[in-house]
Amino acid sequence: MYRLHYAPDNASLVIRLVLDGAGIPYRTALVDRRTRQQDGPAYRALNPTGLIPTLETPVGPISETGAILLWLTDMHRLGPGPADPDRPAFLKWLFFLSNTAHADLRTIFYPHQYAPADAHAAHHEIMSARMLRHFGLLDSAARAHPALFAAGRPLGVYTVVLTRWAALYPVDGPRWLDLADYPTLAALARAQEARVETPVVARAEGLGPHPFTNPEQPNPPEGSVL
Repeated sequence: MYRLHYAPDNASLVIRLVLDGAGIPYRTALVDRRTRQQDGPAYRALNPTGLIPTLETPVGPISETGAILLWLTDMHRLGPGPADPDRPAFLKWLFFLSNTAHADLRTIFYPHQYAPADAHAAHHEIMSARMLRHFGLLDSAARAHPALFAAGRPLGVYTVVLTRWAALYPVDGPRWLDLADYPTLAALARAQEARVETPVVARAEGLGPHPFTNPEQPNPPEGSVL
């Protein structure tokens, strides 16, 4: 049995959708960001970076979204194995999602960590343009590798969650992503919403009825905060 340490609409959402979509049993443990629980000694003992998610497994805790997805893929055959001819493409795009797209998107959410206040507008302009190029690459990759980027699969889930966040955050920032500009990603968002696990997870995390095709600000369950 796995234990997923999560917060609503955080990167744990990617892991939760993959676990539910594959029918893999797990328990959840809310990391209450309102009280900065992620900085407490108990959580830091599991994940020294204090980031979310952490997945406790029978062989120890794993952090970092990309690492968790790779481990689950290999343990539960959720994607191409080491000898599969699609393995290089899977690894390339998984690491692109984790190390490049997700990391760049994070700088838009937290500009104060990357630029002085008087440079926030310029930082947003530069990084949002960069993210649009990333989404263009992902749209092409999903078109070229539909099985790898299928709804419910690690690459597909990771991609549509990034599009959700790009449409919503930062809350007080300008809106810059129109998913209709990326038809393959838009189709992937519709396919992910049509899966049985999506409304279950959306209700649990307060994400609304259309978390990917028409995302709205979450209404987190009591005791949690974004």
